[in-house]
Amino acid sequence: MHPAWSVILLTTLIGAGQGLFLALFTVQSYAFFGLLPAASGHNLYVSGSLLAFALLVAGLIASFFHLGRPERAWRSAAQWRTSWLSREVIVLPAFMAVLALYGLLHATGWSPPLWTTAQGLAIDLVLAVGAIGTVLAFALYVCTGMIYACLRFLAEWHTPLTPVNYVLLGGASGFTLAAALAALAEPARVPFLAGWAIVLTALAAAGRIASLVRNARLKPRSTLQSAIGVKHPQVAQRSMGFMGGAFNLREFFHGARPGTLRTVKPAFIVLAFVLPLLLLALGRDGTATGTLALAFAVQYAGLLAERWFFFAQARHPQNLYYQATA
Repeated sequence: MHPAWSVILLTTLIGAGQGLFLALFTVQSYAFFGLLPAASGHNLYVSGSLLAFALLVAGLIASFFHLGRPERAWRSAAQWRTSWLSREVIVLPAFMAVLALYGLLHATGWSPPLWTTAQGLAIDLVLAVGAIGTVLAFALYVCTGMIYACLRFLAEWHTPLTPVNYVLLGGASGFTLAAALAALAEPARVPFLAGWAIVLTALAAAGRIASLVRNARLKPRSTLQSAIGVKHPQVAQRSMGFMGGAFNLREFFHGARPGTLRTVKPAFIVLAFVLPLLLLALGRDGTATGTLALAFAVQYAGLLAERWFFFAQARHPQNLYYQATA
């Protein structure tokens, strides 16, 4: 498939934004149950919410460059009963609205209690809004991943590992960014957030490598012989069948040389997983703000390469006819 940079930016930016919100609410939840000291202020929550919202807006803007008719974008939500894309289009603005409310409540400090549990814990408004946002964040991860996992004819994507990896990769980048932000806003939270970022990055590496191993073992259901009905063992494609460019060539084939894919794969493994793990371990004590910021920058660059490879690796059946040039 053709890796469109608009979609690559969309999925990586909103994934990091969702992960950053989940990191903020994880800190708040731990503090609520007494597993972490209470926050000294709202700086981390407010600045984190603003940054997460900015990432989501940037991803949304990037998505419009993938539309042939942007003025008709609203119609993409019409098929929500059957389309994961329509569901994503609905869940994304809902999550953004809840995220904005979450940050606003922290900024104003207004959060009236709603009810008290049997254990005497007071559930306030901001905690309830955060819980709703958590459900929407995971729903958005699932919707985004299932857009690709539901396509049976693309065997590289048609696996439960696809939505799982969207969750883990987005969560890893979000927690890494949260650790870098905490180093500036609330250093006492850095060990906790960096520890979670290490765990999620390791899990994301395991999930992505598992998908790479699975995809390497796939055998195409169709061959060039079966596609054209010729059983000769030595059939070679020399021409794509027409002289000019076409939609088929632009959207269903990446156009890169085989060596490019062999180079990008180890590169994204190192950038998205290996180097961030080392940098997070070095910056976990909270004294090296630049190290954590570098960890996120390197990891995000790796995620861009990973997402490019994710799209390029998928072999569309039509490429049996059109991927070769004369």
